[in-house]
Amino acid sequence: MTSHERWNALLAILARDGKVEVEPVAAELGVSAATIRRDLDHLSRQQMLTRTRGGAVVNAISYDLPLQYKAARNAPEKHRIAAAAAALVPPGSIVGLNGGTTTTEVARTLASRADPGPPSGEPGLTVVTNALNIANELVVRGHVKLVVTGGVALPASYELIGPLADGVLQGITLDYAILGVDALDPERGAFAHHEGEAGINRLMAAQARHVIVVTDSTKLGTRAFARICSCDAIDTLVTDRGAAPDLVKAFTQAGMDVIEA
Repeated sequence: MTSHERWNALLAILARDGKVEVEPVAAELGVSAATIRRDLDHLSRQQMLTRTRGGAVVNAISYDLPLQYKAARNAPEKHRIAAAAAALVPPGSIVGLNGGTTTTEVARTLASRADPGPPSGEPGLTVVTNALNIANELVVRGHVKLVVTGGVALPASYELIGPLADGVLQGITLDYAILGVDALDPERGAFAHHEGEAGINRLMAAQARHVIVVTDSTKLGTRAFARICSCDAIDTLVTDRGAAPDLVKAFTQAGMDVIEA
């Protein structure tokens, strides 16, 4: 196993478990404890994790872990959430998707439906996204019309942000905006960790007739750095069955339709 392969494996384990311990992970990867310690020191210098005595934990800025490592978290729940959200979108719709692991699953689910286009020859689905990974997956789908915003790329989330992205979104309308968020609070609304992402998400929501937030239950009842929008700007929340009943009630009272997938 090369150093790059070990680093990828360590980050994947960290994303899955939230922590790593030197001795167990050394046995799992079949290398020496000294090698793992050097690897963890390297990743710590890259600010990908926080070293502890005997191992490492998720960094305080763990949202900067590359998207591929976040995908391991709550994967079954995200698949169900994506299926439920995609079922809300009729064929021929114009859909905005921001970046994130859950919205990536939504994009895959929508693309796999292979909705036939209307008799006029228009595409079965139009997707507008600022996420490079979603664009990469959808560009080969002949029945999907793909629109990608411009902007400056964020390496961790593959999202495009900034004035170039703003300009594209300001010139279009959406039937649905399907947004992944970093936190959702029944009093203050939806949040992202990065202010640039929050700004793009806010604009995408403003351009849509119907706003759907997709997030697993671990993010409910929490807040993050940058506010995207208030609860009254969100029409539907799609989450998993692990959501606390009192939070579901609070979001319903805030005006959202709540779907527990």
